[in-house]
Amino acid sequence: MKNIGILTSGGDSPGMNAAIRAVVRKAIYHDLRVWGINYGYAGLLGNDIHPLEIGDVGDIIHRGGTKLYTARCEEFKTKEGQAKAVENLEAAGIEALIVVGGDGSFRGAQELTKLGYPTIGVPGTIDNDVPGTEFTIGFDTALNTVIDAIDKIRDTATSHERTYVIEVMGRDAGDLALWSGLADGAETILIPEQPHDMEDIVHRLKRGSKRGKKHSIIIVAEGAANGVEFGREVQEKTGFETRVTVLGHIQRGGSPTAFDRVLASRLAARAVELLIDGNAGRMVGIVNNQIIHKPIDEALQEPHRVDETMYHLSQELSI
Repeated sequence: MKNIGILTSGGDSPGMNAAIRAVVRKAIYHDLRVWGINYGYAGLLGNDIHPLEIGDVGDIIHRGGTKLYTARCEEFKTKEGQAKAVENLEAAGIEALIVVGGDGSFRGAQELTKLGYPTIGVPGTIDNDVPGTEFTIGFDTALNTVIDAIDKIRDTATSHERTYVIEVMGRDAGDLALWSGLADGAETILIPEQPHDMEDIVHRLKRGSKRGKKHSIIIVAEGAANGVEFGREVQEKTGFETRVTVLGHIQRGGSPTAFDRVLASRLAARAVELLIDGNAGRMVGIVNNQIIHKPIDEALQEPHRVDETMYHLSQELSI
């Protein structure tokens, strides 16, 4: 093997640039040539492919987003699109591919492997919802962004004695809401993995008010409820002045934390090693602070789970 490719796909996440840097430098260290593919699978189908040298990845480890850009690609989901992708890779002389992204990106890598093309998946998504790994690239940075925002909102919540509903990302996974809610002492956390009882939420808010509590913070994962609608319902049923903040895409940006930079570097370097050793159709991940790898097929069959003990702890601590 002399040539490998790398692309980033799906939603961007802080630390993707650190992963790109690690792939390029690890590969060059082992006398391989690296080709970057812009705009994910869309760029692959459009032949937006270019060589990456050591200097091309200098001074990017601290930058958020992705140097290779990213995009959605409906055409790639078709058999014709996947066959065209393999054809373009082979025409460029690229013998294997590293895909950095979430579970949707991994499914694309899985399809290429089925066509006989070697791929390795590196988990990068702020939602932390890729099975087979405890953490994904970008989650820690997004979490700290959310916590910083909640800290600021708490100041004004205290000043005006209001209830604040804060909607965070997490369509199918509640990790951002759960971790930020526990870290910031939220009174209530709504996540897709757990049902919520409105009567219990109202009871808890009123109980806190009776004992002299001046404000409350409620964290809502977007997949658990619509923050605006939920905030309106809270105000109607409690009579408390309630404001809603939807954090939105601010959660995706920013310089990656040290944890995400190190995680991305470790995962990406291991991905290169797996290709050198002749592996294909596998993903890398981190479990108990050790870098592991497993078949993508096997990982995608595992359901995403949040730590239920953390969820119950958050309820116990917010009495």
